[in-house]
Amino acid sequence: MTIIDRDRIIGEDFFDLIIEYRTYTGLIELFGEEALHRIDEIYAVLHVPVGQFFAEISNVRYAEIPLLFGLTDVTSLDASRVLDLRQTPAFNLRGEGVIIAIIDTGIDYTNPVFIRPDGTSKILSIWDQTINTGPTYQEANFGTIYSREQINQALASDDPLSIVPSMDENGHGTMLAGIAAGNDVEEENFYGVAPDADLIIVKLREAKQITRRFFRVPNNVTCFQENHIMWALNYCNQEARRLNRPLVICFGIGSSQGGHTGRSPLSVVLNIVADLPDTVVVTSAGNEGNLGRHYYGVIDPTIGSNTVELNVSENDKQFAMELWGNPPGIYSIDVLSPSGEYIPRIPASIRVGRVISFIFEQTTLYVDYSTIESQTGDQLILIRFDNASAGIWRFNVYGHGDLATGFHIWLPMGNFISENTYFIQPNIFTTVLSPGTTTYPITVTSYNPVNNNLYVNAGRGYTRNNTIKPEIAAPGVNYLAPSLNHTFQAFTGTSVSAAHTAGVVALILEWGSVRGNEPGMDSNVLKNHLIRGARRSTNLTYPNRDWGYGILDVFKVFENMRADLGF
Repeated sequence: MTIIDRDRIIGEDFFDLIIEYRTYTGLIELFGEEALHRIDEIYAVLHVPVGQFFAEISNVRYAEIPLLFGLTDVTSLDASRVLDLRQTPAFNLRGEGVIIAIIDTGIDYTNPVFIRPDGTSKILSIWDQTINTGPTYQEANFGTIYSREQINQALASDDPLSIVPSMDENGHGTMLAGIAAGNDVEEENFYGVAPDADLIIVKLREAKQITRRFFRVPNNVTCFQENHIMWALNYCNQEARRLNRPLVICFGIGSSQGGHTGRSPLSVVLNIVADLPDTVVVTSAGNEGNLGRHYYGVIDPTIGSNTVELNVSENDKQFAMELWGNPPGIYSIDVLSPSGEYIPRIPASIRVGRVISFIFEQTTLYVDYSTIESQTGDQLILIRFDNASAGIWRFNVYGHGDLATGFHIWLPMGNFISENTYFIQPNIFTTVLSPGTTTYPITVTSYNPVNNNLYVNAGRGYTRNNTIKPEIAAPGVNYLAPSLNHTFQAFTGTSVSAAHTAGVVALILEWGSVRGNEPGMDSNVLKNHLIRGARRSTNLTYPNRDWGYGILDVFKVFENMRADLGF
């Protein structure tokens, strides 16, 4: 590719669109073949001049605009019985021969928890998508890849960053990698789950400003773009295939955008990778369960509508929310502002785009209907606020005919919005974030092993189409993990639990794939092993929307294998 191509890829003057380029060519014909940038055999990205994108926005489908993802965060290995497994001579599993990939904010590769006793790094490579000065992943044509040899050279240097300048300014990726595969530090009472595993690290680019502006995401929050994550996923998979090593991919990021049915482009690719032999994908459920950002409404058949009340904070001037109707119903809305200004019902049609300017609030609403959204076939109403007035906004949601039974609305996740913007009557369920709604990966929720209580903000299942998510609960409250100043601190959130589970999966892959006891395991096989070994309370029915199938117990996984195989 040429320098012009890279300018398109990373430049703020170009809007990225994800298309299924072999089956739908309409946008290629519209924007030109020279804008096409292939991700894999299914998807490609069109890098379109911003002005041209907005001029043709009526021809762009919602699913072609990259979703935006944030971090899913804000005790011990005894809870999952990892140490019991290590101390059993027949096992002594530590993740040897397995690769754990962390796709996140990067890593502090100089932290001693990632350095082996001989002074070399346990990191096989770092693809830093934010640096464009060296060799890159050719399919993506942006970022710089640093090899283990370069990282070892940097560690032996008095100035490591002069050789490998990749840094984790946030600390989230360092925390995930440390939990999954960090060295044991007994004096700090810290133990990585799979300390002998190797690491592949991808430091994700921040999302383009124009994509943030489209979805009204603040400039000062960590935010990643779907197509960049898809390239990262493919890079990790190709590296593991090249090395012929089993792979665990850990996602500690999430998005409340999309239909919550696991049908986004990232989810499609994740399902393909998660189904490969000796490959397992682990995702977090997210931390949206108790924040009032999901509403579920049932259409009252006597009046044909349902009233939604949304409290908007003074701090949230710009944000977006998405209404997804239960199929095959058709839905429409009217709007009442905090000052009482009323916008009559906007009739449903295949494609509707309305710009509504309020006089007293000086608020502008952008309301876009997609009666048949291209990925799900369901109806989407996307509502974007500019200069939103604080107070209670009311939306009447109308159903057309007897097939319109109910609908979901989601607000933005994490720190994309303040905790003071919420639905007055929220629903805590169906709050698992994407890609945790994807079918094949293992989706993990968080609990506190001290009191066996579910983390209060943990995302609850199921998906909008009732796929059972999450499947398992793992420790994730006040979990000791490495921080950026080479000390340790307590972290809480479902991404913590996902990293812990990724380490556990690496132990099982060492036993099955590396040692040859059960080669070829994929995400579904590992998922079933974890489900069978999960601890379950006699007071609950499983699966359920809070705990999935129960609490992670890796020792019990192997006890069940022994019983099944006659050990």
